[in-house]
Amino acid sequence: MVDETLSGAPDAIEGSAPSASRKRPKPGERRLQILQALALMLEQPGFDRITTAALAAKLEVSEAALYRHFASKAQMFEGLIEFIEQSLFTLINQIADKELPFQLKAHQIATVILQFGEKNPGMTRVMVGDALVFENDRLQTRMNQFFDRIESSLRIVYKDVAQYTKSATPTVDSQMQASALVTYIIGRLLRYTRSGFKRMPTEYLEETLKLF
Repeated sequence: MVDETLSGAPDAIEGSAPSASRKRPKPGERRLQILQALALMLEQPGFDRITTAALAAKLEVSEAALYRHFASKAQMFEGLIEFIEQSLFTLINQIADKELPFQLKAHQIATVILQFGEKNPGMTRVMVGDALVFENDRLQTRMNQFFDRIESSLRIVYKDVAQYTKSATPTVDSQMQASALVTYIIGRLLRYTRSGFKRMPTEYLEETLKLF
């Protein structure tokens, strides 16, 4: 399984009460703590909208302390989106560079995305847009572009498949197959969030991918 979670933050989030033994966070550490706390709060299905006040309370700091690291809540969500993009496109590029059967590459791309979502339920809510409904429109636009990039990567793979099988319409075939697989991925992630993270996105994954 893909092992991609927000790293770099300590297991326990520091409180704001003064302590002689507490060390000052290292550069970037508080930023990671904020993103980690936001991701954890998003794992709670009851949270329709997370406020900076609730996030500050979770971290036991003031809202002003949050704004020392992020200019707005939208920037906090952008931090999560950047993590999603960097994590998944690093893996997708690695798969693209492998010497593998073309169809297997497409299946592996779908697998790493779904495994990532399963391991990071809070960020899955960002990926499918559930967590972005009341936020800045540019966040949803960026996630739409994320899936457009996924589809573009899959089109390249499927075009290689179509050319290898000597399809008469390789461009059309690759567009259709890439679109279908991305729709499947989004649907699995959406079902995961709507079920309260009970229906795993990787459920019957190997058997289902054979249908593609």
